[in-house]
Amino acid sequence: MSSLSGVLEELANATASLIGDVRELTDDQAREPSLLPDWTRGHVLTHLARNAEGGTRLLTGARTGVPGYQYRSAGDRAADIEAGAGRPAAALVTDLRATAAAFLQAAALLPADAWDHQVTWTSGHSGPAAEVPAVRLTEVLIHHVDLNLGFGPADWPAAWAGELLGEQTRQVAEEAPGLSGRLRAADTGRSFRLGGGAGGSGEITGTEAELLAWLLGRSDGAGLARNVAGPLPAVPAF
Repeated sequence: MSSLSGVLEELANATASLIGDVRELTDDQAREPSLLPDWTRGHVLTHLARNAEGGTRLLTGARTGVPGYQYRSAGDRAADIEAGAGRPAAALVTDLRATAAAFLQAAALLPADAWDHQVTWTSGHSGPAAEVPAVRLTEVLIHHVDLNLGFGPADWPAAWAGELLGEQTRQVAEEAPGLSGRLRAADTGRSFRLGGGAGGSGEITGTEAELLAWLLGRSDGAGLARNVAGPLPAVPAF
């Protein structure tokens, strides 16, 4: 799963699943709320289309040697999403399908040695172009859940969920060092340190997908078990 070829294969599968779930979307359904605050399904689909374009620009830059940008600015990103969110469902789906296909084509055209070329996201993060498909895969899988069309965390690929769970627990430990406790995956037996603080979050148990959904803010954690009393600890926003 961590290999580039594995990520690209999983991305193609995730993209096909996403498009399959939205291809019959009606205009009314496109205007219904998503699971994200203040965003309709139209916002989510427009974001995914613009995100694909941004990734394509980064990959094209890695191939040509002319630096590409993800978005011109965070403000432009937000404006583009807002401008496109109210389109008819057919236009949203056509946009998503075309931009997703262009991203996969850009990845297919990239020579093997170009995957090491450095690219820079709008956030300022820089890394090798090989990170771009993995970032796109995360966008597709998480936002597929946000569409609230029946695809949930339990449908996430197990290898991807396990890998991101490890990354996310490390990030939470860095951003909230006062947290304490452990996460235990009931389905794999793996254990993750939640933070470095002293005291009482105890052990939180669930499947890797359930634990990841909670850390990503895609679940309230109601299905998780805990060996100490009290509410689940607050974790930083994803």
